Amino acid sequence: MTELIEVPEAEDDWEPAADPGEGGRNPARQASMFQSAAWPLTPLALLSVDLDAVARRLRLTLETSWDGHGGVRGAFFVLAGTDFVVTHHEGDDPGTHLWTRQGGPGDPASRTGSVLAALGVGPEAVAYSTWGAGTELPHLPDAWWRGRPKPVWSRQDTWANLKRRPAMFTGSAGFGALVGFLNGYDHASEGALLDGFQQWLATRLGSGRNLVYWFLAEKLIFPDGRPAQPWSPETEQRAVAGLIGLLDEFFDRLADAPGELDAAGGPGAPGAPGAAEARPAGD
Repeated sequence: MTELIEVPEAEDDWEPAADPGEGGRNPARQASMFQSAAWPLTPLALLSVDLDAVARRLRLTLETSWDGHGGVRGAFFVLAGTDFVVTHHEGDDPGTHLWTRQGGPGDPASRTGSVLAALGVGPEAVAYSTWGAGTELPHLPDAWWRGRPKPVWSRQDTWANLKRRPAMFTGSAGFGALVGFLNGYDHASEGALLDGFQQWLATRLGSGRNLVYWFLAEKLIFPDGRPAQPWSPETEQRAVAGLIGLLDEFFDRLADAPGELDAAGGPGAPGAPGAAEARPAGD
């Protein structure tokens, strides 16, 4: 990268981006790393400006974290209606990496232009970009390769991916295969996955506390009666989507109002009944 370009200091009437107040003149509005952790990011440009100078200009508070490329400092902010992140990794050449949140209106060049305008610098500050401006690097900046993925999946990760691609986990698109996977996962997690689900389904139905959860789920998914076997692919798909939907609703209720589940005989309720009568899924 060429020599860094000087960035002007903040305007006198620009308040801190993290605490702008009403009617603030600072064009940037900062969000914390914690608030923005789930943003899916895409790189825009490598700028020939110092990250600390960017922070001083927009009055951002730099936060510290790490990824597969090493230690990183950065700031998340909204400017001109667009989510941005500016970063710099320890050990990298001087410069500021500009990222944006995936999706939404606006092409990369115009998005970057709004940041350059706020910084008080011109397009010469772009050393490398996703749209072709800047030719000083022969390849993508190393920091754009985000490095190692998350070291281990949480149960939330597993559930989110199972909902999107159930057959990837179950081996088939059938209801019975999904029930088998859930039972195995529940056993491996010592009951943490499905704790209280059977009782919650029985409460919704008003009966069936001695029945297994998948039979209760079938009664809710097919209120007019269980379809005759063998099930068509469309019926299997409806049953799979229905069971996933019921579990999603249960997890949401568990997170929002756990006391209601306790009162209904769900997890944590004294003497909550179990599933005493077994019935094979898909029979």
